[in-house]
Amino acid sequence: MDPGRLVSEQPLVSVVMNCYNGEKYLREAIASVRVQTYQNWEIIFWDNQSTDDSAEIFRSYDDPRLKYFYAPTHSFLYEARNYAIDKASGKFIAFLDVDDWWRADKLALQIPLFSDPDVGFACSNYWIIREGRRRRRLFKRTLPSGWVLNDILTDYPVGLLTLIVRRAAFDGLSGGCDPRFHVSGDMELVIRLAMTWKMAVCQEPLAWYRIHSDNEGRKHQARIVAEYRMMVEELGTQPAVAQLSGYKQLADELTYLQARLLINEEKLSDAVHHLKDLPWGAYKLKLMLLIVRAYL
Repeated sequence: MDPGRLVSEQPLVSVVMNCYNGEKYLREAIASVRVQTYQNWEIIFWDNQSTDDSAEIFRSYDDPRLKYFYAPTHSFLYEARNYAIDKASGKFIAFLDVDDWWRADKLALQIPLFSDPDVGFACSNYWIIREGRRRRRLFKRTLPSGWVLNDILTDYPVGLLTLIVRRAAFDGLSGGCDPRFHVSGDMELVIRLAMTWKMAVCQEPLAWYRIHSDNEGRKHQARIVAEYRMMVEELGTQPAVAQLSGYKQLADELTYLQARLLINEEKLSDAVHHLKDLPWGAYKLKLMLLIVRAYL
């Protein structure tokens, strides 16, 4: 078959790549998209006013599928993701941050999962690797699929670097990504998608998540707690969600995260107060260990 015809028969996938000073790993991320066996894609590169060589690196590629946009103002990450998605033309939206990379057959394996019209989003397993180390570990052994709202609330399983969203599903959400979020916006987005759409999964690891000192989650622990609090409070106003066992688990996770932050701030008595609020279970046991270590 003519390769050009094959590409024309594939639905376009818009790969959203948000960047703020991401020059260190950018070429590797771009290369992992360009080698995809699924060829009908575009990269929407949203430069959140980088001051390094990110723009120069991205613009050095002679490929019309790589589309560069410069933010008029610097914004929170999930507001910036909305701006990037507004520029996207694809039937599907994928996400790849500049410090991660994909397996060459990622899109080829995931796009067919959307043959079920009830599937609004898909993800896969992925590898976790620490900068400067060769060892890697698998994110999860088995991912849930189908109507997964309770599973997502219980133990969040979706890596943004593997997430693909049907554009119609994204457009059906009020406001797209929540612009108030900077770190946990992918989780908030997926929870809303799971309320009305099925999730399809590929159990194989199709991407690599790189842990390094500049990961946003590692730098903003207090913001993570604040964003979890927003999610828990707002989900609690929806009776159909608040009665789920997964919602209760998410609320316990928030209590644990709040207490862990207090320990880091050396407010041990306040952390002990949160310990009393937790039921017996994994979070209570982990918090007890942290408190004991802090007192020693």
